Amino acid sequence: MKDINGNPLMAVGTKQISFIPRMMNRHGLIAGATGTGKTISLQVMAEAFSNLGVPVFLADVKGDLGGIGLPGGTAPKVVENVKKLKLHDFSAQGYPVCFWDIFGEQGHPLRTTISEMGPLLLSRLLNLNETQYGVLNLAFKIADENGLLLLDLKDLRAMLDFTGKNRDQFTTQYGNISTASIGAIQRGLMILEEQGADHFFGEPALDILDLIQTNHEGKGIINILSAGRLMQSPVIYSTFLLWLLSELFEQLPETGDPEKPRLVFFFDEAHLLFKEATSTLLDKIEQVVRLIRSKGVGIYFITQNPIDIPDTILGQLGNRIQHALRAFTPRDQKAVTAAATTFRPNPKVKVEQAITELGVGEALVSFLDEKGIPSIVERAFIVPPQSRIGPATPDEISRMLRNDLVFGAYEKIIDRDSAFEMLQRKMQEQESARQISPPADKKPEPVNPMTGILADFAQTAGRTVTRTLSAEIGRQLVRGILGGIFGSTRSRRR
Repeated sequence: MKDINGNPLMAVGTKQISFIPRMMNRHGLIAGATGTGKTISLQVMAEAFSNLGVPVFLADVKGDLGGIGLPGGTAPKVVENVKKLKLHDFSAQGYPVCFWDIFGEQGHPLRTTISEMGPLLLSRLLNLNETQYGVLNLAFKIADENGLLLLDLKDLRAMLDFTGKNRDQFTTQYGNISTASIGAIQRGLMILEEQGADHFFGEPALDILDLIQTNHEGKGIINILSAGRLMQSPVIYSTFLLWLLSELFEQLPETGDPEKPRLVFFFDEAHLLFKEATSTLLDKIEQVVRLIRSKGVGIYFITQNPIDIPDTILGQLGNRIQHALRAFTPRDQKAVTAAATTFRPNPKVKVEQAITELGVGEALVSFLDEKGIPSIVERAFIVPPQSRIGPATPDEISRMLRNDLVFGAYEKIIDRDSAFEMLQRKMQEQESARQISPPADKKPEPVNPMTGILADFAQTAGRTVTRTLSAEIGRQLVRGILGGIFGSTRSRRR
């Protein structure tokens, strides 16, 4: 659906409200209390981007977004709203979708490697303190400098075990390595595995470009991550989405000022991203949000209260859809006031009062105009989605999976020679060497624990490489110690 100027129509109040495509990589916010219509707003926006040929990534937290791939328009409330809002060009239709699932149950398996995740994000998953993070970082550094592939959890466990047993030989170069910290990290990895994170680490790892595709009609693919089970571990959920953002930032080239976004990324339950995040991590998140728009990526945070988003990030979210908020507590009242003050005033709308009075599907809307200035806030009804509202059945999801562009690319697990196998061989060599006693009158030479690792590794099919960086200042600003915005390194895929 479009307005009279041909821009995607989002809402209707005293006038039609639409957004300008080239302003949509400047990020946005969809906020409101539970049950006020945030999911419908997300669905309508995803459809609009798909119609523009812009791929979308979103997490299906409640399991009710699968219907985007199927025609809708038949629900009584939709029919009523189409008539009330005079949507003459409304047509029921499904949109091209691609389902993903870390657990491989309701979508294509979605994986990354330990190296790609990097020590900073892993430390968040493991809830490590500063000392433990330092030890984890050293284990990554030792692995990186010696060409050891860290692909899955068993690789990291093996690397930590090897580092701990040989810590005396590493002390001179790297400093003290605490066995207590290694034990804490190993216990954290065990808990992580019990939560199902072992499904997330391994190969084939996600090729980020598989999220940026269009179908044969030129419509953007809507990538839907099944996140219901994932949400049982909120830290894993938020860290995974943060990793995806960092991958997009690293791999996508600068686009300048595009006519439309290259990809739009919806971050549902956004408060989880900032909950208990360290100041270091918050700084990195702020950098990603600020710089990723130059890669053509728009980020839209979805949360109940705007105050869930730090001010340094909230100030970068120029496109706003604010559904109703409840003012039952002092914190709620603070949220209402904060939300009201972020809009450009409209003399015809008492914003702070309106926020508590909005009905379901009604919102305060403000998008950036052609000059990048927030438009005057308007009270309006969000247009109904053209696709089905609600979930798809398992059979419908299975059918759509078989017909999408990446079917068969990620289903079979690959377990190639990596740190676990290489370190096993090295430990066996060391054990054999200990069984051969040196002559009584000759002192044994000190053994470098890494001797032979590189020679072994040269015989394997894979090798690690540090990502090549462009001279772009944005990448230089946030490059981590092992490469990548969150300190990750990338294993070369075969």
